[in-house]
Amino acid sequence: MARGRSPDFDLNRESIVRTAARLFAAQGYPGTSMSDLARACGISKPLLYHYVDDKYQLLLEITDGHVSRLEALVAEVDALRLAPAERLRQLIGRFVHEYAQARQDHAVLTQDVKFLETRDRNRVLKKERHVVAAFAATIGQARPELARAALDKPLTMLLFGMINWMYTWLKPGGSLGHDDIAPIVADLFLGGLGAVRAPVAAPVSVEVPD
Repeated sequence: MARGRSPDFDLNRESIVRTAARLFAAQGYPGTSMSDLARACGISKPLLYHYVDDKYQLLLEITDGHVSRLEALVAEVDALRLAPAERLRQLIGRFVHEYAQARQDHAVLTQDVKFLETRDRNRVLKKERHVVAAFAATIGQARPELARAALDKPLTMLLFGMINWMYTWLKPGGSLGHDDIAPIVADLFLGGLGAVRAPVAAPVSVEVPD
C-alpha cells in the first residue's frame, strides 16, 4: 500500500521550490545540482526526490509560474476598466511590486529560460508575449498616434527595460523601495524626465553595478 502524503507535504515542497529559485538565480541552472539543492534544504537526496522528480521540473515550475502570475496581474488590471493612462500606471505598479516579491524567479526566467525544452520554452514565451501585448495595447490606447506609427511595442520594450532589470540594483532593505520606485517609473514613462517628482524623503544613494 502506497504511503500517503504528509500534512505538510505542500509546504515542504514550496520551500524546496523557493530554495531552487534562490540557487538557480545565484549560480545558474546548469551550475546547480540536485546535491546542491538537497544540501541547501538540509535534507537527503532521496527525500528531495520524494518531493520533486528532477531539476528540470523545478526550472519549468519557477519560470512558468512567474509568467503565469504576470498574466494574472494583467487580467486583474483589465477587470478594473480604467482609462488607458491609469491602467498603465496600475500595470507598472503591480509589476514592480511583483518583481520585488519574486526577484529570484525573475532572475531565473531572464537567464535560464533558454534551458527549457522547445515546447515548454515556447509556452512560457507565449505567455511573455501576451503580457507585452497587453502593455503595448494600453500604450496604443493612451497615444493612438504612436500605435499608428508602430511605436507601441518599441515603447513597451523600453518600459520593460526600466523595470525588468531593477532587481539587479534596487536591493531589499534600502531606503528606497520598489513601491517608491513604481510611481517614478510611471511618471518618467508617461511624462518624461520633467514629470518625475522626488519622494518626500531624505536623498538616497544608488549603488551602480560595475
